[in-house]
Amino acid sequence: MKRVHFIAIGGSAMHNLAIALHQQGFDVTGSDDEIFEPSRTRLHNLGLLPARMGWDPQSITNDLDAVILGMHARADNPELQRAKELGIPVFSYPAYFYEQTKDKTRVVIGGSHGKTTITSMIVHVLRAAGVDFDYLVGAQLEGFDCMVRLGAKSSIAVIEGDEYLASTLQPVPKFHLYKPDIALVSGIAWDHINVFTTFQSYVDQFGIFMDLIEPGGKLIYCAEDFVVAGLADLRKGRGDVAQVSYGVPPHVIRDGITVLLTTHGEIPLKVFGNHNLMNMEGARHVCHQLGIGDGEFYSAIGSFTGAAKRLEKLAEHGDKIVFKDFAHSPSKLKATVDAVREQFPGRKLIACMELHTFSSLSENFLDQYAGCMDAADRALVFYDPHAVQLKRLPPVPVERIQSAFQRDDLTVLTDPIALMGAVRKDTGGGGILLMMSSGNFGGVDLVALAEAFIA
Repeated sequence: MKRVHFIAIGGSAMHNLAIALHQQGFDVTGSDDEIFEPSRTRLHNLGLLPARMGWDPQSITNDLDAVILGMHARADNPELQRAKELGIPVFSYPAYFYEQTKDKTRVVIGGSHGKTTITSMIVHVLRAAGVDFDYLVGAQLEGFDCMVRLGAKSSIAVIEGDEYLASTLQPVPKFHLYKPDIALVSGIAWDHINVFTTFQSYVDQFGIFMDLIEPGGKLIYCAEDFVVAGLADLRKGRGDVAQVSYGVPPHVIRDGITVLLTTHGEIPLKVFGNHNLMNMEGARHVCHQLGIGDGEFYSAIGSFTGAAKRLEKLAEHGDKIVFKDFAHSPSKLKATVDAVREQFPGRKLIACMELHTFSSLSENFLDQYAGCMDAADRALVFYDPHAVQLKRLPPVPVERIQSAFQRDDLTVLTDPIALMGAVRKDTGGGGILLMMSSGNFGGVDLVALAEAFIA
């Protein structure tokens, strides 16, 4: 039995990897200074929740095979220092996942947007096809109890390749550590400006990712994104990596349902929007490389309902619908608003997004949001002043947000109660409410808000 200790076990990917190793028979321990839901309950139910919060160097002992370090842990963490003193191997979670899958065919999905959905689509199809595979996905999927799996007999690993940094000891993008056999890049739009202070420095990380494809590998990329296409074009001279491009597949929208037009017939979908259709095409090409034919792919993808928090329907009654979505960056925001507008062209669209991330609340990034909510009939932006303080950023004037979005009628809110009232204004004739955030709108109960909207 292998013994592994997690420093900062409560993180989204960290606690899923801890559960996966526990299910594989590893002796897993961990520590953290705070653990939130759902990580807390999931770890508790398996006996993996630390007995107390905080760091204890005495928990690092010579019989550990490895220590896995989360991004949340700092360089001066006492447990990390103890592990170094004892000479115990220390890994970031992506580096450890690579070690466990280095003899398998690794599929790594990268991109500023769409990577969770594409990874989820591939996982959905492979499961329907009865394929044994490992995976690492960033969102909860229906029918899966853990979003990381490592199997002893599987020969394929499907990985969502995040471009944020791996750990304090490995301050490089996570997707640089997986060394893909099959790499997909969905799109590039500047993000994580606290780390990549210029657009070019951010783009460069995706070029490095492409260069790390193993000899004999495949690069699958979205040709609709000119930045991605430009990076791929620069690498066409590499003869040991084949390239496959994709775009929006043929489709129609009938009565609010998107239907794929394929050589295998018409395929009604449970998801919609050009961004999702492109995601689907990327997933199809990956699955083709893994031996899944188009007929089998289309048969499975018709039942795909989406990843958690990606255009997730909260409520519907009559001509009113409420969706929530993870969109927060400019490219994600525009793609989501445009998708709902195209799917429901005759209905009033109220779009509300939260400025929550470091990038979105930064003065030198706000102008990236210009025109992102133009397709909405009413546009609202919420931000929590407390979140601004926690990120040690200066206050954001309302006028500055309105000018950044280039929309004079934009409503800017900072109070959750006022937000509840604002989204219900002038909706007596029905409409679509779209709530978009990587946060929680200052603690608003979105289910209650949705019920109030459709009442």
